[in-house]
Amino acid sequence: MPRTPITSPHAPAAIGPYSQAVRAGHTVYLSGQIPLDPVSGALVTGDIALQTRRVFDNLRAVCQAAGGDLDQLVRIGIYLTDLSNFATVNAVMAEYFEAPYPARSTIQVAGLPKGAEVEVDGILVLD
Repeated sequence: MPRTPITSPHAPAAIGPYSQAVRAGHTVYLSGQIPLDPVSGALVTGDIALQTRRVFDNLRAVCQAAGGDLDQLVRIGIYLTDLSNFATVNAVMAEYFEAPYPARSTIQVAGLPKGAEVEVDGILVLD
């Protein structure tokens, strides 16, 4: 099955040797997004809600570049450097998603690239 890289100019460029997303058939595998400004490439700082909104905006841009949107995500993975931010991230997620929600895992990690506090990756299925 051919693999097609997906790139959005409205999301930050990859900061390593990987694609923003890869499509295989009707499935799109989205690389993790951290709260980087897509224009400057700078890390968005401030409270975790602001950072999480930037992450979901970046993720949405990649979904749209693939021909889909956030409501077609079937699974997301959330990585937090501080699990005490769990409730705030849930509240922000509720701004972007409605039922039926994607399957999800939330994992506390020791660190993320560029000192980010949150990262989200996902799997999108196109109709």
